[in-house]
Amino acid sequence: MINTIIGKKVGMTQVYDDNNVLMAVTVVEAAPCPVVQVKTVETDGYNAVQLGYSAKKAKNTSKAELNHAAKAGLELAPRLLDEVRLKDAPEAKPGDTVSVSDFSEGQLIDVIGVTKGKGFAGVMKRFRVAGGPASHGSMFHRRIGSIGMCQTPGRVFKNQKMPGHMGSKRRTVQNLRVVGVNAEKNLILVRGAIPGANGDTVVVRTAIKGQKAAA
Repeated sequence: MINTIIGKKVGMTQVYDDNNVLMAVTVVEAAPCPVVQVKTVETDGYNAVQLGYSAKKAKNTSKAELNHAAKAGLELAPRLLDEVRLKDAPEAKPGDTVSVSDFSEGQLIDVIGVTKGKGFAGVMKRFRVAGGPASHGSMFHRRIGSIGMCQTPGRVFKNQKMPGHMGSKRRTVQNLRVVGVNAEKNLILVRGAIPGANGDTVVVRTAIKGQKAAA
């Protein structure tokens, strides 16, 4: 069974649960994802399926991509390919599709995405460093301060928190609950927030640690 689907973050909204409690949910549009390739232990050394998402225009597609998609019976090459590792040999075949109907309400899922990029940031914003005194004349307000010693060890330690590029990191949010599934519109309602901006591509999978969280 393929427990993963590729989708797009649409945005956030609010819904009521059965007890009339208002909750924040994220809407994920997960169009049917075709199985482009199947890998097994005998042929590739591991079990996996390659899923496709969306479609590229033929004029923007290379011959290699078109031929790869044609083997699965697809007219256009997917815009995005993602490989899903499986423990057992996959039962799916090239050309099969994975849809939101494979997920159910109340199910625990993991969502993988890329966080919003925030550009170059200082240590106070990036790592919540306290900073210096806010009084007049201190000459030290939002700077990083001392990061090393003059003599021993005479160097800056690895992983020292310093200013730099903030955000734009691949992150996984675990054990989110599915609030609702709309098979007609290919939508999944997920309770809470997920990484990325509206329109970004995300991967939704069955929670790996879901059994422990449910217990």
